[in-house]
Amino acid sequence: MPQDSTDTAVTVVFDAVSLLEGVRVLDLGIWRPAPYAAQLLADLGADVVKIEPPGGDPMRAFPELFERLTRRKRCIELDLHDDGDRRRAVELAADVDIAVEGFRPGVADRLGVGYEALRAANPSIVYCSISGYGQEGPRANAPGHDVNYQGYAGVLAPRPGDIPTQPRVPYADLAAGLAGAMAMCAAYIRRLRSGEGEYVDVSMTDVLAHWNGERDGTIVASDDLDGVIMGVPGYGVYATADGRWVSLGITSEDRFWSSLCEALGLQQHAAMPFPERMRRHTELDAAVADGLSRLSRDEAVECLDRAGVPVAPVLTRQEMVGALGASALVHPARYRHHPVL
Repeated sequence: MPQDSTDTAVTVVFDAVSLLEGVRVLDLGIWRPAPYAAQLLADLGADVVKIEPPGGDPMRAFPELFERLTRRKRCIELDLHDDGDRRRAVELAADVDIAVEGFRPGVADRLGVGYEALRAANPSIVYCSISGYGQEGPRANAPGHDVNYQGYAGVLAPRPGDIPTQPRVPYADLAAGLAGAMAMCAAYIRRLRSGEGEYVDVSMTDVLAHWNGERDGTIVASDDLDGVIMGVPGYGVYATADGRWVSLGITSEDRFWSSLCEALGLQQHAAMPFPERMRRHTELDAAVADGLSRLSRDEAVECLDRAGVPVAPVLTRQEMVGALGASALVHPARYRHHPVL
């Protein structure tokens, strides 16, 4: 049955779709990455059993987050250092299609629930390991959490003149969970065709590095890469008169630039071609910022929406739920032919 969770006084009903109905998953993870991957499968209809250590997953210290990460899961507490509990975990694994863990390399093996141990009990199992730096490499056994992996993947590197800041969103945790869920689904499809299981190694750092370093299939190592977008006037986040913010998304489109200039009283720049706008970025971006600073956030959005300019308010979490609805917290995709359970 759906469960209710409350965030900023908004009741969220967590439903699931039936795309993975009948798929059985064992969640061996703690904290966020592996449990998030398993939660994504649960939201698609998979039957997920979560094993928690004695005293519970450390994420229970954050009740709202824990509830989101365990929705539609069945939880069982087992001490994997105990022979009897370890046997019970392996018995559970013998009856599932997919298992996912999020320990540092070697820990699952020492606990008796690594890939080889579970494959011995279930030769066709799809087994996914999500770790900070992957199963191999010079930092494979280094401890870490989300902010460390963001730093190592180059995500926290500031633009010239700025200082690194900690993002409010745990991108490494969530990106790795998403990549893990996708990889597990792909491996499961292959198993349906071949009967063979698979071992999936997901590095949180590698997932972010993939996002940060690939453009159009080409690996780019230049620190000037951000300038491709961030050096465009009218692309970025801008302060408004009421101390709030709006985001603009104008790149090379002349029509959007012209509409922005007309709306902000910058008609003298409206016909300027894109190459010249790039060359005069600092001057023009300052003019855009000045124009927006004279409007409140909502006035700016209304004005630029009316002009057909790519604009959006920078919302707080509470505003986001009010604007998008609680369902935005549950399913980022919709399915026409599979009902909500």
